[in-house]
Amino acid sequence: MAEVKKPMALNITVDDGSRRVPITNTEGEEIGVFTFRPTDLGLVERFNRLVEDFNSVIEPLENVDVSDSFDITDPALRGALNEAERRVRAAVNDLFASDSAAEAFFGRMYPFSPVNGEFYVTQVLQKVGAFIGAQFDTETKALSKKAKKYLK
Repeated sequence: MAEVKKPMALNITVDDGSRRVPITNTEGEEIGVFTFRPTDLGLVERFNRLVEDFNSVIEPLENVDVSDSFDITDPALRGALNEAERRVRAAVNDLFASDSAAEAFFGRMYPFSPVNGEFYVTQVLQKVGAFIGAQFDTETKALSKKAKKYLK
């Protein structure tokens, strides 16, 4: 009987710069993990767009009265918070070109929870922006070093 050869698997593997990044809280506890490509030029563009459009993302909260009598059970408030959360999650997933990035950041903590006098989502975006900038700087310096080697 003739030996049956298995067809060669069709696969091309490339390094797209994806990095698995744990998210930790200030106590050092891992609260999420996501994968992203820190030097994707589109990431920088999407981050800048998110920052520019953030007011439209949180627009459902525009008429919410944040006072001492803040009633989380009020149906109108819950509706506004739910819509704003939906928009934030969609924007964060779009930022990282992922279906799960928002869950990594907001799976354990509601985006509009107050932390040190500001929304948690605001702190997340500040940290993400700084992280993207640092990663991009590291990669562009490495690229520049290699380019100088070959383009003298």
